[in-house]
Amino acid sequence: MKLRFEVQGKIKKPVAEVFDAVYNPKKLSGYFTTGGASGPLDEGKTVTWDFADFPGAFPVHVKQVVMNKKIVLEWTNTEGGNNRMEMNFEALDNISTLVKISESGWNKENQESLDASYGNCMGWTQMLCCLKVYVEYGKNLREFFF
Repeated sequence: MKLRFEVQGKIKKPVAEVFDAVYNPKKLSGYFTTGGASGPLDEGKTVTWDFADFPGAFPVHVKQVVMNKKIVLEWTNTEGGNNRMEMNFEALDNISTLVKISESGWNKENQESLDASYGNCMGWTQMLCCLKVYVEYGKNLREFFF
């Protein structure tokens, strides 16, 4: 069994604005990587993400970027393998976007891997909520989560 999940949410902003809020490190740090993001999510680059509420920057490898459509990232998991996150952006109309986030990479069939996947699923769901509040209302919801 391979552990994998997908979460999604609708955001009432145009796709280019929603995509930029993830791609742009200044914006991403305004609601998600509150300890900082070292650079834009340019394909082939490695950036670091840090979280003020969970200190300790870690490297994120940018595998693929299709502007206003897709971002694919990888990082090392606790098993020593790589997790792969894919974020897809779909323009529903001129003023709204559907964002889908999937993650995979846990290869061991044990409680630790299952717990890690559940934790990341919760984290990406919270990221979607924070992204929505940030781009629709200009507020940092993350500071109220933790």
